[in-house]
Amino acid sequence: MHKIKLNRYLESTLLKPTMTQNQVDNLVREAIEEQFVGICVPPFWVKKVRRELGEEDIQLVTVIGFPFGYTDTATKLFETKEAIRQGADELDLVWSQTAFHSGMDWPKIEIAQIAKACHEEERILKVIIETAYLSEEQLIRACQICQEAGADFVKTSTGYADAGAKTAHIKLMRQQLSSNVGIKASGGIKSLDFAQELIEAGADRLGTSAATTLMQEWRDKQF
Repeated sequence: MHKIKLNRYLESTLLKPTMTQNQVDNLVREAIEEQFVGICVPPFWVKKVRRELGEEDIQLVTVIGFPFGYTDTATKLFETKEAIRQGADELDLVWSQTAFHSGMDWPKIEIAQIAKACHEEERILKVIIETAYLSEEQLIRACQICQEAGADFVKTSTGYADAGAKTAHIKLMRQQLSSNVGIKASGGIKSLDFAQELIEAGADRLGTSAATTLMQEWRDKQF
C-alpha cells in the first residue's frame, strides 16, 4: 500500500441530510490539502465548490437521482445537464433500481441517454447499482448493462443501503467489466486495511467520508 498514492484513489464524500456550509468548506479545504482525486457533494453545493476548487487538479463529483434512483429519466437528464452547467466534472447516477428489479430494459436506455449527455460535454458518468440488493447473477447483469450503455465507472453503493462495498463484489465486477470501465467502491470504507483490500480487488476509486482518516493511517505506515 505504501507504494501507491492513496490520495489519487480517494473521493472525499459528504452526502448527509444535515450537512452544513461549514462542513462543505472543511471538505474542500481537506481535499485541496490532501490532493484527493475527487470531492463528491450534493448538487446544491456544486456551484460553490466549483468556485473554491478553482484550477486544482481535483474532480468535482455530484449525484443524480440520489439516493434511490426513483426519478424519471427526463428529470435525471435535467439534473445531469444542470450539474454540468454549474461545473461538475463527474456525475454519479443512481440507476433505476425499481425498473431493474421489475425486469425492464429501461435502465440500459436511461444510462445510455445520460452517458450521451455526459460524453458530449466530456464529463465522466458513474452508475450506482447498489450491490447490497443484488444477487451474484444480478450483479453480473448489472455490470453488463452499465458497460453496454456507455458508463465510464460502475459504483457499488449510495451509502443508504443495508451494506456498502464488499471485496467479493469488487472482484466479481472486475471480472465482468472491460479494462476501460472503472470501478468505484463506496459505502463503509473506514479503515486503511479495507481500502487496500478493495484496491487490490480491482477498485479504481474509493468514495468515503473518512478520506482524511485513511490518509493519516497511510502516512503513519510510511515510517
